[in-house]
Amino acid sequence: MDYTLNCNGRLLSLNEPQVMGILNVTPDSFYADSRKQTEHDVAKRTEEILSQGGTMIDVGACSTRPDSEAVSEAEETERLRWALAVVRREAPQTVVSVDTFRPQVARIVVEEFGVDIINDVGAPANSKLLIANSQENMFRMVSRLRVPYIFMSRKSNIRDILLDSAEAVDQLRSMGQKDIIIDPGFGFGKTLEQNYEVMQHMERLQMLRLPLLVGISRKSMIYKLLQTNPEQALNGTTVLHTIALLKGANILRVHDVREAVECVKIVAATKSQSTLD
Repeated sequence: MDYTLNCNGRLLSLNEPQVMGILNVTPDSFYADSRKQTEHDVAKRTEEILSQGGTMIDVGACSTRPDSEAVSEAEETERLRWALAVVRREAPQTVVSVDTFRPQVARIVVEEFGVDIINDVGAPANSKLLIANSQENMFRMVSRLRVPYIFMSRKSNIRDILLDSAEAVDQLRSMGQKDIIIDPGFGFGKTLEQNYEVMQHMERLQMLRLPLLVGISRKSMIYKLLQTNPEQALNGTTVLHTIALLKGANILRVHDVREAVECVKIVAATKSQSTLD
């Protein structure tokens, strides 16, 4: 389907899959090379994402990797303020997403920096902040802000992901939310085997008739299976990106932008040939 997102008045078509480059301003993200701690690093990463063909930048300032502990709301906000100032200076017209589970942080980045999308993976599983920052509060906030919202499910199988997502969509729609993107949550609340089972049946999520985002870049479902590490997980990432695109992914959230863009182009060429046969 030809999905379109309203990003602060600009329409972004997802008719062709888009590549969202990851820009982390955290000292503890699971993939060390994604950590950007200086203004120079943020500016360089911004330019790199765009020059390699990325069309969206996802900025994160609070790690949600397994066993991580959330930094304070004040610390997350401070990190985002300086990073977004750099991103907006370097690429003022680029679609920018912010990875946060905190409603007030979402409000600040949208109101102060015109952030286009809120990407909510929820608080780290062991975080004491999970109850205080409930998903319902985030739903109400993004509906008020009128920005596209990425809902991620931590459920462990495709049936429960469908039910969980459908319930969330109903809640969001009742609050007036327009643009919703579904993320099946690879690496969150799932065993190694469950991650691959979800990938096997991911095309069923198209029943929701909403765009799908896949975030599998260099995750443990790759390097644990192959008994390596995140630094050696690029090839496995590309394999899974290919499968995800064939199963209907509209957005790839990635560390390695050039390789993901090439993957999108090759899969698109294959699909175009199949329609001619």
